[in-house]
Amino acid sequence: MDNKTNQTLCMILKGYPRISETFISNEILLLESLGFNIHIISMRHPRESFSHASIKKIKAQVDYLPSSIMKNIWPLGYHNLMLAIKRPKLYFKAFQKAGTRWARTRKSATIKHLLQAGYLVHKFLPGKNIVHFQAHFAHSPTSVALFSSMLSSVPFSFFAHAKDIYTSHRAQLREKIDMAKFVVTCTKYNQKYLSDLAGDTTTPLFCVYHGINLDYFSPKLNNTSCAMPYKLLTVARLTEKKGLSTIYHALALLKKRGIKFKHTLIGQGDDKNRVIELIEKLGLKNETRLCGTLTHEDVIGYYAKSDLFVLGCQIAKNGDRDGIPNVMAESMAMNLPVVATNVSGLPEFLEERVSGMMVSPKDSNALANAMETLLKDEKLREKVTLEARNRITRSFNNKILVQDLAQIYCDMIPGLAGCHDNIEKSLSR
Repeated sequence: MDNKTNQTLCMILKGYPRISETFISNEILLLESLGFNIHIISMRHPRESFSHASIKKIKAQVDYLPSSIMKNIWPLGYHNLMLAIKRPKLYFKAFQKAGTRWARTRKSATIKHLLQAGYLVHKFLPGKNIVHFQAHFAHSPTSVALFSSMLSSVPFSFFAHAKDIYTSHRAQLREKIDMAKFVVTCTKYNQKYLSDLAGDTTTPLFCVYHGINLDYFSPKLNNTSCAMPYKLLTVARLTEKKGLSTIYHALALLKKRGIKFKHTLIGQGDDKNRVIELIEKLGLKNETRLCGTLTHEDVIGYYAKSDLFVLGCQIAKNGDRDGIPNVMAESMAMNLPVVATNVSGLPEFLEERVSGMMVSPKDSNALANAMETLLKDEKLREKVTLEARNRITRSFNNKILVQDLAQIYCDMIPGLAGCHDNIEKSLSR
């Protein structure tokens, strides 16, 4: 941005850095390359002991909010009291809004989000020339952004993704949409859901895919044929919405058919013990491997040496579901054939027998059939891998998509006026 004004976009995140959120760190890095000045506010310290290489390239200042009330009662209390004294009218309105939102859900998190916002505005806002709050995820980060906006008169917006949309209280989410300057989401499926939920709101709702950095993904050559034992790969958090049960039941069917394979699962999650029990129950211990969480570079290595990528996504009992998993797009970019379910935004890129194979969720027999077909049919493998790579190149390149996102920020945030010229200069280098 213009060094004279140095307008700052404040990004409020659930945690930073997070291994599972490379799309956010990639977005920040690309926005910085376009000249944006960014200040990161994280609600949690990192949980992992390592991070992706791209994190080291990010220049943004990072500050952390107190993550709990009781352990941080004094600093939270001090900064909120001082803010209430300095801006009594704004603080009273925010307090009233917190009361209204608490009455809907009876969740104490609402009070914590108000206190975190007061802490943010009083401690971190002065002198930073922050002109806008942008939250990633529609749940708690957006709640903090909403209250921070009310306490500072700085507008806010948010990027809605998946779980944060479909497990949120509908009235709470509708209110956030209505109060936001604008909303961005990552699939057309999400955009329609949010539009239907918002009703006659005047808040603009944009769809911008996250995209991936194609520089990281060199397509596999000569991947039209493969032989037993087939190397199968799944990258997913160990949670209900990932449909891992469907995958393992499908693998059990393949084993009964005499098909030899090795399946690798990369990821962690609350359902780890259940997954292990299911693997043992189905007699798949010798055919499967659980790797836990790996760096992005290591995951790319697994794409390169696998024969097939498998996802079993489904809608969880609480409504949680995926958008477009970046791991699916990454596999497609690597010429690694994909079999997945037709849930949420996945069909926006994966088309049956055109760019991959799709089946209904929770249908292990259909999933097994699709895997077998795509492993054995060389002509189909060649067709879908070529089209998959083309689709990702055309429509999921984050270097192009971030320009769309940057343009939305420039158009919708008055404080960033003049940034269009900076974008043009950056693109012409």
